Amino acid sequence: MHEELAGWLRQLRDLTGRSLRELARDVHVSSSSLSRYFSGQAVPPWPTVVALCKAAGRDPRPLREVWERAKDGPQTSTAATPSVRNDLPHDITAFTGRRVELDALLGAARTTSVVAIDGMGGVGKSALAVHAAHLLTADFPGGQLYLDLHGFTPGRERVEPSEALRVLLAALGLPPGRIPDAVTERAALWRSELATRRAIVLLDNAADAEHVRDLLPGAGQSFVVITSRRRMVELDGVQPISLDVLPTQEAAELFVESAGGARPGDVGEVLRRCGNLPLAIRVAAARLRHRPAWTLDTLVDRLREGELAVSDVFEMSLRQLDPAQRRMFGLLGLVPGEDIDAYGAAALAGIPLANARSLLEDLVDVHLVQEPAAGRFRMHDLLRQAARADDAAAAPVPAIARLGDYYLSGMLAVKELVEIVIPLPVTVSQPPPALPDLSGYDTAVTWMDTEWANLTATFSLAVELRIDGPAVGLGQLALIAHARRGGMAQLRRGLEVSMPAAERLGERRVLASHRYLLGAALMRVGRIEEAVPELEAARVLMAAEGDVVSEAITLLQLAEIRVYAGDAEGAVELLRQATVLVPPGEAAVRVRVCTGLGQALVQLGKYGEAREAVSEVIEIARGLDRQTERMCLEVLGRAALGLGDARTALDLAEQSVALNRATRHPIFEAASLTDTAIALRHLGRAEEAVARHAEAVRILERAGEPHRVVRSLLPYAEACLATGDRDAAARHFQAVLEIATAHGLDYVVPAARAGLARLS
Repeated sequence: MHEELAGWLRQLRDLTGRSLRELARDVHVSSSSLSRYFSGQAVPPWPTVVALCKAAGRDPRPLREVWERAKDGPQTSTAATPSVRNDLPHDITAFTGRRVELDALLGAARTTSVVAIDGMGGVGKSALAVHAAHLLTADFPGGQLYLDLHGFTPGRERVEPSEALRVLLAALGLPPGRIPDAVTERAALWRSELATRRAIVLLDNAADAEHVRDLLPGAGQSFVVITSRRRMVELDGVQPISLDVLPTQEAAELFVESAGGARPGDVGEVLRRCGNLPLAIRVAAARLRHRPAWTLDTLVDRLREGELAVSDVFEMSLRQLDPAQRRMFGLLGLVPGEDIDAYGAAALAGIPLANARSLLEDLVDVHLVQEPAAGRFRMHDLLRQAARADDAAAAPVPAIARLGDYYLSGMLAVKELVEIVIPLPVTVSQPPPALPDLSGYDTAVTWMDTEWANLTATFSLAVELRIDGPAVGLGQLALIAHARRGGMAQLRRGLEVSMPAAERLGERRVLASHRYLLGAALMRVGRIEEAVPELEAARVLMAAEGDVVSEAITLLQLAEIRVYAGDAEGAVELLRQATVLVPPGEAAVRVRVCTGLGQALVQLGKYGEAREAVSEVIEIARGLDRQTERMCLEVLGRAALGLGDARTALDLAEQSVALNRATRHPIFEAASLTDTAIALRHLGRAEEAVARHAEAVRILERAGEPHRVVRSLLPYAEACLATGDRDAAARHFQAVLEIATAHGLDYVVPAARAGLARLS
């Protein structure tokens, strides 16, 4: 995947404002080929790059080096991240007016580092900023970042500076493990990172100067654009650009463009009724565009009721909606996430999918809803405010409960493709009208990744509104995402805040699984002393329910804690108990218990017994799913290494890496890479081992999993020693000590200190 070049090509595509078919015709390339180039599946010939630059009005020379790297270099691995981000929203292809302000903004990019655009809601601040940022992309090759701070979004808490800095630093490619907790330290790191780049950063919808003070750059060539309804007079060195309503001539141009052409009548009266406000003009023009029999006088008649106010334009548009359209509009104002798809909208309204799609298209046609990407729908803040004031939004709980059940149903479909042995008694109160096709693993995982921010926002709102079923279900099923890509700390917090909901449901099975998951998450973030009581409490509840399967799995987790604590004998004892509990028909649970037993036996140096325990179930595992097979391969590889067969260990570890990449599990990929590196070191290939260790640590740092990082750094240090690099080994041992101390990972401290002592 030649993602760096593909990112630049997508920017050129956006700048042209043309459809894929139109662009293909203009540059004399098939649309299917262009699609492959834009997605990074193929590298275009240089003449095609030149043609795309010409279509976008850009100089192709700065792209020559990027093209050369893509043409000659290897494809990036699944763990790689793009070196350049472009998060800008889609540009307005028919941007109208604002010539003076646009020239001022483009000129400021050459002379200053921060511009603040202020003006009333709906005046076009974001449209101007986004349009200018797209025009400037070639001048800022270090990245184009966008963040909506939600300073004035109805029904949304604003994004606080600490969280904004975390998101921005992550967008620059910094792994979670490198992002400090304190806002002052994050701000310093943000300034330091921007100083080395030439990037453009758009901070949209800021509440006030204090909201963005910590987000401003220091030295360097980056350019920050802020939009806000308030002037940033408290910020030194920030060039202001204040937007008023459109001048009459520009307002008229916008109206005619949006209405699809001129109509007979007094356009001046329409503009006066719209207050020359761009958003209101677009909404009014959309009403006219879809009523070819209307004249401007007809439109004015619809606007004459009540006082002259911009809100009348929105109300006029709402009055033109039929009851179903108006209800959908009001419900969309309740959406807690950034956007929604048609399936989610159908669930929100409790109507068939086809009806929801039709209503969404109707609302897009009249500019009451935006469709920034195919099949994704969102609202402008002013319209969201109008929607939330509508009668349909007066009682949010039923609608959010339906939306929660939609995301819950989707996650349950994903769960069917992932082997989760702990029973999760999650129930859906109201099955959604329809679900997307989630029958394939890749499709299901892609859906989960796409909807993740919306899903977590819905979960938070369900907790707040005490909608207990979705709050508990989404809190538990988040395990699927976090186990795959990291985030055990977030999983723990979600389970903690939804624990009261689990208790209110009054179902022992639900509470048992919630406590089990919380205990497992606490264990994986190193809080072992807190994990044990949760797991023991879960085990008591499971035993009371006669749920021997869950009880056996809980014993498996308690045994893993014993291994962490250096008590492998105690772990074996617990796993023997678990083996007795597993019913004959529970193949997946039996395999997991056997792999846990194998891991404990490896820790005890009983490699032959470990291999025997897992060899009995490896064929069963292959009939279940690829991740269960991977667990068996890991134990067999470690046992082989203990028995002196490093070549077999290497082969098994490499098979595990391939399985993890095929199932898109970067966390487990890092563990398998570590096993590969250890086997390479035993084969005398220390330099290769160091490279594999480095790759594993990079993955884990990006995921923000400190407990896994330290367990990977310890053998990394040993590999460095094998190459004679004592300084690197000392750095890794010291890093283990510092991370373990910061996160309470006491069980690795002795090994880190012993390593440092050997080097002193």
